[in-house]
Amino acid sequence: MFKSLFLILMVQLAGISTAWSAEPLRISLSQTPLSLPFYVAESQGYFSAEGVTVRINNVIGGHRSLQQVLEGAADLATSSEAVVVNNSFQHKNYAVIATFVSSDNDTKIVTRADAGINRPRQLAGKRVGTVVGASCHYYLDTLLLLNGVDPKTVQLQNLQPEAMAEALRKGDVDAIAIWEPFPYLALKGVPGARVLGKSNVYKMTFNLIVHKKHLGGRDDELVKILRALNRAQQFINSQPQKAQAILRDRLKLDQAFVDWIWPIYNYRLTLDQSLITTMEAQFRWALQAGVAKGERAPNYLNFIYPGPLYTVRPVGVTIIR
Repeated sequence: MFKSLFLILMVQLAGISTAWSAEPLRISLSQTPLSLPFYVAESQGYFSAEGVTVRINNVIGGHRSLQQVLEGAADLATSSEAVVVNNSFQHKNYAVIATFVSSDNDTKIVTRADAGINRPRQLAGKRVGTVVGASCHYYLDTLLLLNGVDPKTVQLQNLQPEAMAEALRKGDVDAIAIWEPFPYLALKGVPGARVLGKSNVYKMTFNLIVHKKHLGGRDDELVKILRALNRAQQFINSQPQKAQAILRDRLKLDQAFVDWIWPIYNYRLTLDQSLITTMEAQFRWALQAGVAKGERAPNYLNFIYPGPLYTVRPVGVTIIR
């Protein structure tokens, strides 16, 4: 009888374990060309092929994506490193497990034709819309400082990405600083709108972030997600036309947009030492800009969890611990 009860108990425990392991990992995914590896992995069945179940929730902006993790509505998020820093003053319960794309030209400044802005210096005194605390805000301030303009002279307006083109069209702002696809949409929707010349002041990264409660216990699933993304990035490089078709379908934009953005992204899984350096610089900026309050910089190594990526692509991990 004891053996029978023991066997029943073991079967029940196995069922519980199986049910738990089958629980999908919820990914809050920012709707942007940066997220193409996820679109490819989902459309090509790479997540399923790797044996991991995910549930994707699309949002606009990495700031919203990470917020869903902080609120418990998602397990993983995609966001720029600036959003990681901006939230690190109050929250310590998340970590970056990989950078999956980088770009030095994703964020752009779009101006109205009648605003009299032809170069960054002329932004002084103007009304500029951006997402406060996000990568586009950091880009704007860095560009201003590089051109001898005190960011405090700019009339900053905190807008959500989807509201920027309309604000520019109505004349509520003179310029916007925002990531793709919103500069492209503004150029299409606002007569006479134009982009300030490309600047190399900032290399933005987009990162996969996980709630720390999953670290250790669900590393196998995180490895599978990264393997699927690695396969997706190989697909992007080897079959660019098919990858572009997937991007067009997901973002509901035309080939002209794809041609506009395609050369500016480097899709590759990494955890590079420069990520730490950038986050430390953004911490100092956040204090000076009044975006966040604090006295001492967090140790951003505590916001990095390299184990899963080291299993998938060890050559991509150059962070010194």
